[in-house]
Amino acid sequence: MTNIPPKMGQRLDFRQSQQLVMTPQLQQAIKLLQLNNIELAEFIEEELAQNPLLEKADSDTAETSEEPREEKEESDNIQEEFDGALESNYNENEAPDFDAGSSMATVGAGGNSNFDEMDKDFESRMSTEKTLREHLTEQLYIAFEDNRDRVLGALLIDQLDEAGYLRTDPKPLAEQLGAPFERVEKLLKKMKTFDPAGVFAADLSECLALQLAEKNALDAPMKKLLENLNLLAAHEMKKLGEICGVNETYLKDMIAEIRRLNPRPAGEFDHLVVQTAIPDVLMKRLPKNVGGGWRVELNSETLPRVLVNQTYYTEVSKSATQKKDKEYLSEQLSSANWLVRALDQRAQTILKVGAEIVEQQDAFFNYGIEFLKPLTRKEIAEVIGMHESTVSRVTTNKFIGTPRGIFELKFFFSTALEGEDGTSHSAESVKARIKTMIDAEDPKKILSDDKIVEMLKEDGIDLARRTVAKYREGLNIPSSVLRRRQKKS
Repeated sequence: MTNIPPKMGQRLDFRQSQQLVMTPQLQQAIKLLQLNNIELAEFIEEELAQNPLLEKADSDTAETSEEPREEKEESDNIQEEFDGALESNYNENEAPDFDAGSSMATVGAGGNSNFDEMDKDFESRMSTEKTLREHLTEQLYIAFEDNRDRVLGALLIDQLDEAGYLRTDPKPLAEQLGAPFERVEKLLKKMKTFDPAGVFAADLSECLALQLAEKNALDAPMKKLLENLNLLAAHEMKKLGEICGVNETYLKDMIAEIRRLNPRPAGEFDHLVVQTAIPDVLMKRLPKNVGGGWRVELNSETLPRVLVNQTYYTEVSKSATQKKDKEYLSEQLSSANWLVRALDQRAQTILKVGAEIVEQQDAFFNYGIEFLKPLTRKEIAEVIGMHESTVSRVTTNKFIGTPRGIFELKFFFSTALEGEDGTSHSAESVKARIKTMIDAEDPKKILSDDKIVEMLKEDGIDLARRTVAKYREGLNIPSSVLRRRQKKS
């Protein structure tokens, strides 16, 4: 029996399908969502320099253009395009395909295939050094899973001075957030181990001590030396050696070790990054005579005021006789109109997301950080009718000014666990409950992970044993076997 090969040939088929095309303009609109207010201001300045039809709104000569019908329809559908594009291309950790820098002047109604300038600008932005806030915030997310700790940590980061010192008293901060001071103390102790070594120190002595501790070089004589830095500054070596209990040679080695340390741990970062973030959204408490609650509004100081100078376009278009000049003006007008609409859409999206976060976290703003509720981006997206990836972009590097401080919007999100009764519990609150159980356990009856599972189930929280073990390890709590040995000893 022989195998008969299949027939090979060519044929032409017609198929109809729908596909979302990511135009350069839509790519740019998505990137606009990710920019913070400082980056957006830089971007707008670049566009003003490149597009002669764009003007700042505070200019007396600027007039808004009347949008043609087809462009008005495009504006009405821009949110739908955003969500469609984001849904099909969403990857929160993926690097941008296009830069959000100055490139709109070359993007007309039909787009532009020349991305040379965009690529150059993207490379320059990607090579920008990480800010101190970004560097510390990354470590904050790794060190703490509890969103309440992250919120507290973010405010502590904003209190650092140019050298990386925490000069302010953390007690008022704890009161401001309605958090126990013991919690802030514990949090700060952990954050003092962050890189660069010495950051969050209260003074020079502590800063040097933190760096020495990291090197395992903080012995008793060195502690004495750090407590008497004034004698070192006065060159009273003999007295200093007596206090430290070391001879002259050993003291010189200690001083040499001190000189190798960095008294300004944040010195390698831009000084501007230690300043408090500028909020994109503001919330204020409404008086009781108007019903109470909160008023949420965009920060006018951070909103770009850009309009299309229709008068200038009309005058110049009259003198444009050549085809290439007319095409250039048409392209710039289309680009300018689109940019104004995209900026407005960006502002409204930020406001919607910010307002819904305030609505969901009302208990936190009223009563303090212990009332921070479990919240996900998906929940916000469903309420405001947007895609989850849109909410993700809007809440990154965007800040809200509240009576309790300035927070990055993403700090209000945490995971949630649903109990048997349908009650939602944050993962952080479950961890806190596990810690409380272990802290209160009888030394003669150490709680196993299985026993903790049973106790949680009695409270309506159904967790697997491996999940309890994971949470316990995340809290740096040893196993029941090790705890039993420790408490016996």
